[in-house]
Amino acid sequence: MKTESTSRQDVRRTAAAVEASRLPQVRLSGTDRLETFSDGVLSITITLLVAEIVRPEHAPGQLLDRLVEQWPSYIAFLASFFYTGVIWLNHRAVFARVRYCDRGLHLANLFLLLTSGLIPFPTAILSSSIQIGNDFDARIAVVLYAAIAGSMCLAWLILFHVLSIHPWLVEHHIGSEFFPKERLRAIIGIVCYTVAGVVGLSMPKLALVIFLALPVFYGVTSEGLTETRIRLQFGNGQREAAVKRGADRAG
Repeated sequence: MKTESTSRQDVRRTAAAVEASRLPQVRLSGTDRLETFSDGVLSITITLLVAEIVRPEHAPGQLLDRLVEQWPSYIAFLASFFYTGVIWLNHRAVFARVRYCDRGLHLANLFLLLTSGLIPFPTAILSSSIQIGNDFDARIAVVLYAAIAGSMCLAWLILFHVLSIHPWLVEHHIGSEFFPKERLRAIIGIVCYTVAGVVGLSMPKLALVIFLALPVFYGVTSEGLTETRIRLQFGNGQREAAVKRGADRAG
């Protein structure tokens, strides 16, 4: 019995040594602190959104009219809240597949948080320009939004690229093609926001349609470009069946 236990320990040590030998000689860390910090930044961003909705000055009996006049501020709040929520969903899905962090991944994540935290700013500018009704201001606001949102997609592209070229950071069960394919999602965003910025110079309303469509796209594909809900459920069914078959054989 003691010999068998010793043999198992030797096997574990050997497996750990083999795994360590495959890792690059760089300083690696777990993802807990990175995820906690990122969740904090995104939660603060969402909390501060309501500050963009100002208390209206009004004469007695005119409160309802003033509240209605601020409708673009409410749209901006909902849009920013929704978009930040979509960013959080994508971030959670990515780091559920990541095992280790290195300096490159930390830097890529910081760039992502920088651009994500800026999203409410152009949204509020766009909302106020629509409220004022000046066409020139609306065009400038559209270009500003497209530039910042496109920069955020660039940050996602860098993050996906780091995970593509550093496969040792990724969980073992994640296919080697997953994050290379995810780069396509980021490229789609960069291209679409660039088009929206150019189109917005002459047709701001068309640019707004693109701005509304992209967060929906990223929300639907938050688990990955190829990992739809149906495929995930099918995969879970396959895993459960495999576990059951293994239990039956053992029994």
